[in-house]
Amino acid sequence: MSQLLGLRSAAQAPKKPGPKPGTKKTTTRRKAASTAKKKLAKSSRSRKKPSKKPSRLPRWLKWLIGFGVKVAIVVFAVLLVVGIYLDNVVRDKFDGQLWNLPAVVYGRVLNLQPGQAITLNEVKRELDLLKYHKVHTPQRNGEYSSSSTRIELIRRPFEFDDGHEGARHIMLTFSDNELKSIHEVGSKRQLGYLRIEPKMLGMLGTTEGEQRIFMPREQFPEVLVEALLVTEDRDFYHHDGVSPLAIARALVVNLKAGRTVQGGSTLTQQLAKNIFLTRERTLWRKLSEAYIALIIDYRYNKDRILEAYLNEIYLGQNGGKEVHGFALGARLYFGRPLQELRIDQQALLVAMAKGPSYYNPWRNPDRARQRRDLILRLMMDNGILNGDQYEQAASRPLDVQSRPRIASRQPAYFQQLQRELKQKVGDNFTPGVGLRVFSTLDPLSQQEAEQAVLGMIPQLDKKAGTKVETAMVAADRRSGEIRAMIGGSRPGYAGFNRALDASRQIGSLVKPAVYLAALREPESFDLATTIEDKPIKLSGSRGNSWQPRNYDRKFRGEVPLYYALAKSLNVPTVNLGMQVGLDEVIDTMVDLGVDRNEIPKLPAILLGAFTLTPYEVTQMYQTVASSGRRAELTALRSVVDIQGSLLYQSVPRATQSVPEQAAWLTTYGMKNVVSQGTARFLQPQFGWAALAGKTGTTDRNRDSWYVGVDGREVVTVWIGRDDNKSVNLTGSSGALRLYSDYLKRRYPEPLRLNWPQQLTTAKYSRMANGTLARDCAGQHSLPVWDKDGSVKAYCDSSKPAGWIKEMFSW
Repeated sequence: MSQLLGLRSAAQAPKKPGPKPGTKKTTTRRKAASTAKKKLAKSSRSRKKPSKKPSRLPRWLKWLIGFGVKVAIVVFAVLLVVGIYLDNVVRDKFDGQLWNLPAVVYGRVLNLQPGQAITLNEVKRELDLLKYHKVHTPQRNGEYSSSSTRIELIRRPFEFDDGHEGARHIMLTFSDNELKSIHEVGSKRQLGYLRIEPKMLGMLGTTEGEQRIFMPREQFPEVLVEALLVTEDRDFYHHDGVSPLAIARALVVNLKAGRTVQGGSTLTQQLAKNIFLTRERTLWRKLSEAYIALIIDYRYNKDRILEAYLNEIYLGQNGGKEVHGFALGARLYFGRPLQELRIDQQALLVAMAKGPSYYNPWRNPDRARQRRDLILRLMMDNGILNGDQYEQAASRPLDVQSRPRIASRQPAYFQQLQRELKQKVGDNFTPGVGLRVFSTLDPLSQQEAEQAVLGMIPQLDKKAGTKVETAMVAADRRSGEIRAMIGGSRPGYAGFNRALDASRQIGSLVKPAVYLAALREPESFDLATTIEDKPIKLSGSRGNSWQPRNYDRKFRGEVPLYYALAKSLNVPTVNLGMQVGLDEVIDTMVDLGVDRNEIPKLPAILLGAFTLTPYEVTQMYQTVASSGRRAELTALRSVVDIQGSLLYQSVPRATQSVPEQAAWLTTYGMKNVVSQGTARFLQPQFGWAALAGKTGTTDRNRDSWYVGVDGREVVTVWIGRDDNKSVNLTGSSGALRLYSDYLKRRYPEPLRLNWPQQLTTAKYSRMANGTLARDCAGQHSLPVWDKDGSVKAYCDSSKPAGWIKEMFSW
C-alpha cells in the first residue's frame, strides 16, 4: 500500500518546465528517449525468449540424428582411407607389371635363300606345321598355295630377335630339289633371303598356375572387341566403371526368371574381381569390386582398361595351367594366332568368356555352338555383321583342334634349354617378365623323331621280348645346334632324360675315334694299312688278362684298316689302338669333345668299355662328320626381353680340333659302314644320299647304339633298359632300325664333303689273303692323305678317282 501511495504521489507531483520545442536541447532528449525505448524493447524480448514453446522432435530422434551424423563422418573417413589404400594397390599393379608373364620359347627360324638345297615338299611341310592355311589364292597373312614348282605365301609379321618384320607376299620357285628364286608378288622384286617365323614351342619360367601371351590393344581384331562389348558391356565407353542401369536391368531380368540369369557387372568390375579379389559371392566382395572399378575407371583410359581385360579373361585349361587372354586362347582352341581367326572362331572365343567349362567345345559341342551362334546373332543385330556374313559364319562347324593344346611338349629338349639358360644367361634370365627365347629346335626333325619312336619302339619291344627305353639326339652337322631330342620311349613324358643323363657304355661307337687317331699319322697309317686279326691276350698290372674277340668269334688273319672299321671288327681295332698308343687315342677323343675324366686309361676303352651319354656321343661325332671342326652343341640361340632388347645371342662357331684330312678319311670309312658294313640295311633305300654311320653294341647286348650322318644332321640313337639288363638287340637290329624309320619320315640330305688339300687317291691290288698292296695299275682305289707328296710321286697320279669324289661332292 505504501508502495502504491508512493507511486501515486510521484505521479501527482508538479512537472518541471521542459525546454521549448525546436531547441537543440529538446532534440537531444528525444534521441535519448528513443534509444532507451529500443534498449527496453530488446531487454523485453530477451526476457521473453526462455518462455518460447519447447521443440516438437522427440529426444530419441534427436539422438538418432546426432548418431547418424557421427556414423556418416566415420564411414566417410573409412571410405576415404580404404579408397586411398585401394588407389595405391591399383596404381602399384597397373603402373607396374600387371601379370607374371612366362618366357615364350620358339623353335629355329627357317632361313631361305636362292640356291639352297631344300625341296618344295619340305617347305610345304614347314608351313603346314606352322598352321598356314592352304588356299587357292593367298589373300591374308598365314595363307599359301602351291603347284609342282612354286609356293606362293603371305608370310606372317613377326618380331624376330633382331627386330620386327611385317607381312610379305612371296613367290618361291623350286627346281631339282633346290630353291631357285624368291621374289615379292606384285613388285616382282628378287630377294636374296627370306625368313619364315618360328614355331611357338611352349613356355618357361613361371611357377604360377596360369599362362598368357600379352598382346597390346591395337593388335586385337576389332570384330572380336566389338563382339565382346556388345555381349558383355554395351555401355563400356559411357559409364564410370559401374553401370547402375545395367544393375537395374539385370535385377529385373533375374526377378522375372526367379534365378540369376544375367549379371550387372561391367567389364571393369569383372577385371577388378579377376585381378584383385576372390570369386566368393559376398556383399563385401561386390562392394569392393565396385569401389575398385570406380578407381580404375578414374585412373586409366578405356583402352588401357580394355587391353587389361582382353589379356586377363580366363578361357580354359591347358594341362594343369589356366589359360588367360584371347591371344593364348586362340592357340589353345585353334592352334593359330588370334589375328588369323575367322569371325565364327572369334565369336566362339567370346562365347567361352561366359564359362569355359560349361561351353567346352570338346565336351559340349552343341552347347558351345548355340552360344557361338547367339554371339553372332547379337553381332548382326548391332550392325557388326550383315545378314550374309552372319549366315556364312553360323553355318560353319566349330573347327577347333582335335584336342586342347597350345604346343606339343618336348620335355627332354626343354631340360637342355633350361640348363643352358642357367649357364649362359644366368641372372639376366628373369622369370615372369615376358622374355622371348629363340631355340635351335627344328620342329620337323622333332616331330618325325617322336613319330619314329612311337612307331618303332613297340616293334622293338616285341623283338627284344621286353620293354625297352630309348634316347635320341639330332644336331646340325655343321653348327652343332640341337635340332631334336627325345629322352625316353614316351617322348611327351617329362621323366628321366636319358639323352642327357643316361651314361652308358658306348661299345663300338668308340672305333671311329681309334681309327682317326691312327689316320692322324699319315706316315704310318692309311685306309689300306694291314691290321692283324688274330687272337690277342693283354695282361694287366694286377696279373689279370684280357682277350678281346670279334662279335662273330672268327679271326681273319689280316685285314685292311677300312674293312676293319666297316665290319666293326674288335681284334684289329685293339691291335691298331695299341700300335697308336692309348695316350694318343685318349687325346683324340678329347679333341673330338669327350671329357678326359670320362676316359679311363685302360686297353678296354678301345672297344668302348667306358660310359657316355647320347648327348656326349653326338658331340664326338659332330666333330668327325664336319671334317674335324668341333662346334659346341647348343639348344639356345638368343634371348630377347619384352622391349625387344637382346639379352643373349649365340653365334655358331667351329674350331678345327683334329686334322681335316684325318676326319675326312674317317667319315669315308663310316660311309663304307653303310655301303658294305654293319649298317648296310640303309643302303638299298638311301644309297643315293651317301650316308655315313656307325653301329654300337655293348657286352651281352645291354646297349644298342647307332650314330647316323647325312648332309643335314648327326643323329645318335640309344636303345636299352634302365636296369642295364640285356635287350637282345645289336646296334644293327635295334637302334639302326629306329634311325631308318626316322630317315623315311625326315627325308635325308645327301652327305657332301669338300675334298681337302693334300688328299689324293692311290690304287691297290687285292692279295689272296684279302689285304691290299699298292699297285699303280690296281683295280681298287682309296683316298690317301698325301702329306709329303710321296703318293703322288709314286704313281704320278694327282687326280682323285672320280667315283670317290662323287661320294662326297656330287
